Amino acid sequence: MAEASGVSAEALKVKITDSLNASHVEIEDMSGGCGQAFSAVIVSPQFEKKTTLARHRLVNGALKTEIAAIHAWTPKCYTPEQWEKQKEDGKEAVAPGKNTTGEVVDGTSA
Repeated sequence: MAEASGVSAEALKVKITDSLNASHVEIEDMSGGCGQAFSAVIVSPQFEKKTTLARHRLVNGALKTEIAAIHAWTPKCYTPEQWEKQKEDGKEAVAPGKNTTGEVVDGTSA
């Protein structure tokens, strides 16, 4: 399917991997294939000693053109050590929205 935005999950993954020397990148197209909303898990040594905001700015800077073409972008950024700890604790992160069913959970509203 051709992405309406001209941005694909694979293109984002390649650019992030190359630009940030990322060791792990997961990209999820949350828009149903039209390329308007993406979430991501990114693991890079370049995130060392950076705040969450600084990490997001680093990613957003690398994807400036792509982000301008899409509607929504949600990254989760980890250092390699943080990522390993997540896996050891059995809390391996997934891109926001991935592996969800869209069901309403008790205590929430639709």
